[in-house]
Amino acid sequence: MTALAPEIHHLTGHDVARARRERRRRRALVTGVLGVLVVVVYAASLMVGQTFYGPDEVWAVLRGETVPGASFTVGELRLPRASMAVLTGAAFGLAGVTFQTMLRNPLASPDVIGISSGASAATMLRNPLASPDVIGISSGASAAAVVALVVLELSSTATSVVAILAALATALMIYALAFKDGVVGSRLILIGIGVAAMLDSVVAYVIVRAAQWDLQVAMRWLTGSLNNATWDQVAPLAIAVVVAAPVLLSQARALELLQHGDDSAASLGVPVERTRLLCICTAVVLIAFATAASGPIAFVAFLAGPIAARVVGPGGSLMVPAALVGALLVLTADLAGQFAFDARYPVGVITGVLGAPYLVYLLVRTHRSGGSL
Repeated sequence: MTALAPEIHHLTGHDVARARRERRRRRALVTGVLGVLVVVVYAASLMVGQTFYGPDEVWAVLRGETVPGASFTVGELRLPRASMAVLTGAAFGLAGVTFQTMLRNPLASPDVIGISSGASAATMLRNPLASPDVIGISSGASAAAVVALVVLELSSTATSVVAILAALATALMIYALAFKDGVVGSRLILIGIGVAAMLDSVVAYVIVRAAQWDLQVAMRWLTGSLNNATWDQVAPLAIAVVVAAPVLLSQARALELLQHGDDSAASLGVPVERTRLLCICTAVVLIAFATAASGPIAFVAFLAGPIAARVVGPGGSLMVPAALVGALLVLTADLAGQFAFDARYPVGVITGVLGAPYLVYLLVRTHRSGGSL
């Protein structure tokens, strides 16, 4: 028995190494395929519309050449819309998987805990309801935007700025109210739910008092829409993604270790509170800018992580795959909303139709497995 032990140990180590190599190959392959799909659907978004423009015409526009009809339609209408779809999807996907990784729960996303209402508290809750929509961050952005549009009659640019500031302020307020010798998940959730309910009531009040035209504008923003996307809206979001995404990617390893508990992560050298606070602030920035640009597009942050985990497989960080899945979801949903039905629907309607059944499925599965909400 003793003589066989080294051989058994050698075979086990070889199997583990081979399994890791296979996982890495699968991850690289799937990530590459997702990237290609994003590029393909992005290109389709530039070509397809009431007037179809071929790849050569689109490429000419991208090179800066003047193409009758296409220069305006592709360069000024479709290109900013498709670019915003990619950026918002990537931002929601990256922020959502950050929450889900830290909380070790697929329900912990900005769509479920309210961070699009106020945006990042979910990361700290270790609770299936710990997501930005439940805890109020999205509600903060939504309430501020509706007040800016309907009551103050601000421009779209000013409304975006107000929504960003409101989301950040909401996240800070929730964090401050929940902090007492550290942040306890249940306390954070309860405070977030209360803040979200209060802000949602503000939205309801303003909507009831709004004139018909103002109501249409506000509801279009609240649903989540890429209509009327402009380069002025794309530019701030692009800067936020370029700055925030590397910060979250640099914390991918620390986030994985946090899944094993604070004590285990700290014993392995992870500065727990600093890492958590950095990830929360960065994710809030992504959610705030994405929400300000396109409105709270439903369930993208919620769906991107679980889909990425399913296609990529176990092991390793899901941040890049989730960002690509988020971009692909928004691009595809926007195309479907424009051309797959008799009427045109905002992108948030399509993602809501996709995400709501999956949320119900997760809740039912959690209940049947004995999990608590």
